[in-house]
Amino acid sequence: MRRKAWALAGAGTVVVMLVVVLVERHAAAQASRPQVPLLEPDPLWSQALPNKWVTGQVGGLAVDSHDNLWVFHRPATIPDGEKAASLIPPQAECCIPAPAVLEFDTNGKFLQAWGGAGQGYEWPASEHGIFVDYKDNVWLSGNAKEDNQILKFTNTGKFLMQIGHAGKNRGSNDTENLGGPAGLFVYRKTNELFVADGYFNHRVIVFDADTGAYKRHWGAYGKKPDDSLKFPPRAQLVQGPPPEGFNNPVHAVLVTNDDLVYVADRSNNRLQVFRLDGTFIKEVFISRNTLQNEGTVHAFAVSPDKEQKFLYIVDGSNKAIRVLNRQTLETVASVGGHAGHNAREFFHIHSFAADSKGNLFLGEVNNGQRYYKYAFKGMGPAPAITSARRDDCGSRKKCRACSRNHKTIPECVGT
Repeated sequence: MRRKAWALAGAGTVVVMLVVVLVERHAAAQASRPQVPLLEPDPLWSQALPNKWVTGQVGGLAVDSHDNLWVFHRPATIPDGEKAASLIPPQAECCIPAPAVLEFDTNGKFLQAWGGAGQGYEWPASEHGIFVDYKDNVWLSGNAKEDNQILKFTNTGKFLMQIGHAGKNRGSNDTENLGGPAGLFVYRKTNELFVADGYFNHRVIVFDADTGAYKRHWGAYGKKPDDSLKFPPRAQLVQGPPPEGFNNPVHAVLVTNDDLVYVADRSNNRLQVFRLDGTFIKEVFISRNTLQNEGTVHAFAVSPDKEQKFLYIVDGSNKAIRVLNRQTLETVASVGGHAGHNAREFFHIHSFAADSKGNLFLGEVNNGQRYYKYAFKGMGPAPAITSARRDDCGSRKKCRACSRNHKTIPECVGT
């Protein structure tokens, strides 16, 4: 009996030791993982709009220097069933399209709304890009074929300036007009407006933010854009050599504190990085084998630390937010990946903004028609990234070779 008791005691000790070892290994594994931003949906962030207002597709989002959120939506996309009170005669008690530009404070309280056709400027046919600069000026763009202009307003809606003219685009080397300009960014150091241009052109173009004067433009790899360039069928595009030019749309542009320009070549499933003068530095593909035509690089945001360590990318086709180490352009975390209309689900993410506290705001188009907040919850170990995706080159060894051959940094997560 005594021997049996000693045997049981010994076995128990071994089990305890094994548990301790496993716990320690788990803790060590967690500690060895890089620390990344932790984000959680905040579905009750925004208050209901006044005046029975309702919003349509959200073309763009921006956060200003006061951490207020700006929403640029498309009133014309609201279905009749949601704007029934505005029909003639009214079909129901609710609702009425809100003005295209809305402002909310950091707690989601509605502050003001304005926008629409007016004297002295050409309002876009399809509302798309919005940016609020360091002087609190609001920049707007549209993505319809005839939207060849950019508008500048005060933050109370007073018109200041128009760059370009509706219906006048002459292509990607036109220095006066745009071609469905998608993304906007005013860089304080140089007081320049950078434009991702766009839905019909294939370039980045830069203007003086005060005068609207043309400064410079470039296409993929910093070369002169060529509108005659043809792209192969999608299945071939995502497997072959990196495309020579930007595809449509050139969807977003962001300039970081270290004078780097990030450009979203959405349908080519990649981003390219440049210096301020358009000198090409490097590129990276995001889920390159994604066949969906809308692509995988929709919008950018960065973490609020001085170094802007993390680059956030909206991957609309795969319903995810990709978190990249901005220095290496390695994907270190991914948020989402599930389609739907509920919290923790993404339907058609299209626009993106971040505030000074690290919170993210997302806007959806098509049947999404919503804007919402993902709250920053601090830093924590990066979750294991599990994916059925293959990288561009098929294996890490081939990926390194591919990187050398094409001077790129392909995304090799999942191999």
